[in-house]
Amino acid sequence: MERPTASPCGGRYSLAIMNELTGTTTDQAPADPAATDDVLASQPIGYWSGLAHTTVTRYLRDAMAKIDVTQPQYWVLNRVAYAPVAPSTDEVVDHLTPLADDPHEIPRVVHQLLHRGWLDSDAEQRLHLTDAGEAVRVRVRELVTQVRAEVHQGISDEEYVAALKVLRTMVANVEGSRSS
Repeated sequence: MERPTASPCGGRYSLAIMNELTGTTTDQAPADPAATDDVLASQPIGYWSGLAHTTVTRYLRDAMAKIDVTQPQYWVLNRVAYAPVAPSTDEVVDHLTPLADDPHEIPRVVHQLLHRGWLDSDAEQRLHLTDAGEAVRVRVRELVTQVRAEVHQGISDEEYVAALKVLRTMVANVEGSRSS
């Protein structure tokens, strides 16, 4: 069996090893922002998905900042608006913390929104949108829809769905290999 060959990128497998591991002949190449279409199949998904996440999130958050709203504030407003029953702060925190940058972010956001008068809580400590909160949520939704159109320019819904299916399969492949 051929042994892995070293590379300046932290250890790349030879073509024979990659073929044995993946059943394909596509070798993993170092991340290259200038990669041409004919070598994209060899590009690392972690680099490209990470770059897409960082770039799109920054663009969205910058757009939201122009109207003095943060992405986590929008998450909370939506969670409260679309919950089948008015949620408690703990329920909102439990639901949204996996999306947040740190475990304290969502509780802070709930307090900010209560302070701004965009949320209110009832006698049972359940959260409700105020009229002002709903107006902000609608305004941000319009902005997010506009940003989505900019991000998706030149990409059909079919292409977008195909890309998400590929990403979803990759996640399932990795999660499935953890249990073995």
